[in-house]
Amino acid sequence: MSLLADAEFRPATEIAAHARAAWAAQRVRLAGSAFYRALWQGAAVPARPEDLAVLPLSDKAQLRASQAAHPPFGAYLAAPVEQAVRLHRTSGTTGQAMNLALSARDAAVTATVGGRAQRAAGLRPGHRVVHCLNYRMWMGGLTDHLTLEATGALTVPFGVGETALLIRTIRELGVDAISCTPSYPAVLERVLAEEHPGLSPRDLGLRLGLFGGEPGLDDPAFRNRLRETWGMEPRNANYGVSDVLSNFAAQCEHDTRLHFVAGDVLWPELLEPESGQPLELRPGAQGELVLTHLLRDCQPLVRFRTADILVVEETAPCVCHRTGFRFRVVGRSDDMVVVRGLNLFPSMVAAVLGRFAELSGEYRIRLAAPPPYDRLPVEAELAAGRAVEPGLAGAVAAAIKADLGATAEVRLLPHGALPRTEGKTRRVVRGYE
Repeated sequence: MSLLADAEFRPATEIAAHARAAWAAQRVRLAGSAFYRALWQGAAVPARPEDLAVLPLSDKAQLRASQAAHPPFGAYLAAPVEQAVRLHRTSGTTGQAMNLALSARDAAVTATVGGRAQRAAGLRPGHRVVHCLNYRMWMGGLTDHLTLEATGALTVPFGVGETALLIRTIRELGVDAISCTPSYPAVLERVLAEEHPGLSPRDLGLRLGLFGGEPGLDDPAFRNRLRETWGMEPRNANYGVSDVLSNFAAQCEHDTRLHFVAGDVLWPELLEPESGQPLELRPGAQGELVLTHLLRDCQPLVRFRTADILVVEETAPCVCHRTGFRFRVVGRSDDMVVVRGLNLFPSMVAAVLGRFAELSGEYRIRLAAPPPYDRLPVEAELAAGRAVEPGLAGAVAAAIKADLGATAEVRLLPHGALPRTEGKTRRVVRGYE
């Protein structure tokens, strides 16, 4: 079984037929997974992906335990270890880093599907794109580099660090696109201000920003700030789950919602996070994304809980002719903070803070003690050149109350007080862990 050419543009009926054929081959491959044989305890594996809900869910904690007991790849390795040609590690943002084994076909599928997403976001032959994510074993480095190359764009493998050299490289090579986290432009701005005071971000000539790895771009104020400061069009170009596929969704030039572009290799489900009950994948549905590999050699996952909470907003084809469902990521279940029964995510707080010109947009939700919580503690950083104005903290707290329903304790910090990072930025800090 192989990828379906131009799958992102195929009708739903063709995608479904291909998915069923792919699953028929994949369920045979899963016979080699001791992990799933133990998890399923002899249960019959359904013949169709539509019937997968009869099987138990799997999650990250189980995979971690399996790798600890059966290092380095875990008992869910379903192919001979000699078939693995590349090893990655997850970033470890939410816990112990995981070892990811890819066969040659796994690597090719990952690059091809990621290329679909990057193309949807506007990257084309003729672009010169610099890739600024960590290449050191993390999936976001080399693998995402290959997704950029898959579009036909000239790709510059820069990585992280040496920001002054990056600025010189962009100018000397005529780079017009950048691939990085949404928080990285703030690092570039700081270095420009410190080392090139006569040079503005617009002077670098970047016209397309391809972002991923963090939330933030759903905030219109943040997008506008990037456009105004940099003169580039920000695109949500890189949504994925490292254990599953590094990039399988992106926005297009017509719609800021993420387009699912992997229907030929991934079977998506939605479930209610607390009860685990399946939800219909229809417009308006909100739940945790669960994914199953339809095509994976080394470490195939079945009904894997991603911990990402998303809202399905559209299932009809987009004007860009891509047919996958469109969605927004609300947040991660492990980043959710419950305040007096309200489920709050960092992206919701960011949307409120983004409306205040007095703030830089940098913030942290700093939790000093375990739950329950009756207030939301927010640290918000002032914009450059701004001093604390009387009543500003109260106005921010009032806006959070009005929009989110939660009482907030807002602490204003001087500009630059919160660290900028070249990697993923953690917005929820649990000081008691």
